[in-house]
Amino acid sequence: MEVLCDSKRTNACPSGGVGVYNPGYWGMNIEKGKVYKVSMHIRSSDAVSLTVSLTSSDGRQKLAAHTITGSKKSFAKWTKIEFSLKSRQNNTNSRLQFTTSKSGVIWLDQVSVMPLDTYMGHGFRKDLSLMLANLKPQFLKFPGGNYAMGNHLRNAFRWSETVGPWEERPGHFNDAWGYWTDDGLGFFEFLQLAEDLGASPVWVVNDGASLNEEVSTATIASLVKDVVDGIEFARGGPKTPWGSVRAAMGHPEPFKLDYVSIGNQECWMLYYRGNYQKFYSAIKAAYPEVNIISSCDRSTISPSNPADLYDVRVYTSSSNMFSRTSMFDNTPRSAPKAIVSEYAVTGNDAGKGTLVAALAEAAFLIGLERNSDVVEMASCAPLFVNDNDRRWSPDAIVFNSWQHYGCPNYWMLHFFKDSSGAALHPTTIQISDYDQLVASAITLQNATDRSPYLRIKVVNFGNRAVDLNISVVGLANGIKMSGSKQTVLTSSNPLDENSFEQPEKVAPVSSPLANAKPQMGLSLRPYSLTSFDLLLEASKHASI
Repeated sequence: MEVLCDSKRTNACPSGGVGVYNPGYWGMNIEKGKVYKVSMHIRSSDAVSLTVSLTSSDGRQKLAAHTITGSKKSFAKWTKIEFSLKSRQNNTNSRLQFTTSKSGVIWLDQVSVMPLDTYMGHGFRKDLSLMLANLKPQFLKFPGGNYAMGNHLRNAFRWSETVGPWEERPGHFNDAWGYWTDDGLGFFEFLQLAEDLGASPVWVVNDGASLNEEVSTATIASLVKDVVDGIEFARGGPKTPWGSVRAAMGHPEPFKLDYVSIGNQECWMLYYRGNYQKFYSAIKAAYPEVNIISSCDRSTISPSNPADLYDVRVYTSSSNMFSRTSMFDNTPRSAPKAIVSEYAVTGNDAGKGTLVAALAEAAFLIGLERNSDVVEMASCAPLFVNDNDRRWSPDAIVFNSWQHYGCPNYWMLHFFKDSSGAALHPTTIQISDYDQLVASAITLQNATDRSPYLRIKVVNFGNRAVDLNISVVGLANGIKMSGSKQTVLTSSNPLDENSFEQPEKVAPVSSPLANAKPQMGLSLRPYSLTSFDLLLEASKHASI
């Protein structure tokens, strides 16, 4: 920052000084009374008087300020400065600015402003993290598909360059999506987020392939060692070479990393299978309990090409997604199991996240629920999108600097968030001339009071209302007359979407279910997902 004016009358700086500013990502949301931590490295060959401010986007509204002063000697070498700013006002489109009225040259590097109030105190935006936590995620897959690969290997995600002090991380260009990342969100932070969510981390490793390049099996050894080192960083004791790096970052206890995915849908590439076997052998030799996920489909798995899980991805239209409720019905019941690591409705009726897309995905998930003996886990994709930089639609959660909302498929996932660990029961639907219904039934315990429930979920993917006669048999001590409820996800138009203006236009609505009993008549609205939660006296077995 080269400043040519000064405080002298003949070369005076304008009122308030001159300087530089950064608006963050489409403006920063600064809230009254909140505290923000500013950190930076500074160097100067002259004395310094530099004011650091949070202001409105035009600089006129002053929210908070701090002045850094020092003699010529104070900043002759790079010096790290940290301080806090407490905002006096609200502004959703703020910027961070540096101003001075003193001539000279100031060098600034690694400048950051972060709210102190973050999720679990680990830097993640609280409102977005809570939306994620409210889904009760069982696993977190990272760092993403093409992001792990890069269009070219020089831009692949390298875990070892994303750990340690932030200012020492070189960063890299994410050429798959076209932006620079300083890797402040690195391997450690992904592991930390998974732990904070109570989710199992699933690490997608770069196996020597980008979208346009490959490392041959003959020269893959260094990358194999790098991945084994990465597992040591996550799982190793605090005195191991890489475990000590993690411990120095404030986490002496190992992370529970039990899943490693080799590559990103690369089975078709020339060297994938040979490279995969090198990674598999080395990881199992060092960490036999880690589950290895193959990018190849189930037909390729064999004793000579082993895998604990195989990766499946489904991107398709809503009608085709609905039909895939039976996708795993005829899968052999022997290992390995599938991880449906990415699924989403795409196409004309997907929009930016429509009701009909969410219902199709719900039908697909009911199929996975029914086939949970051969499907280990599933995750929608993509999870988040900044509304100012949409590269893909639909997404589950949309946000900007200060707002957020869940798309219909986000709310749909709430119907399934208690399914992990529940007991599945057989269901039969008997209705003539209408094939737009999909159902499942599970027994579960309420997380709050541990009360037992039978949850019946039904997707009506058609445009007509349906009256159902539900018959429940096999319950040990029956259904309580009170305490049951029904929850419905629907809207007036199957193409309805949510927005910042109407964040819950399509969202679940719950109501008491009066006179619940083993045989009862119920109605399903057109284009709807309905959950009937029947409070049980006690239950061992049930069929529907």
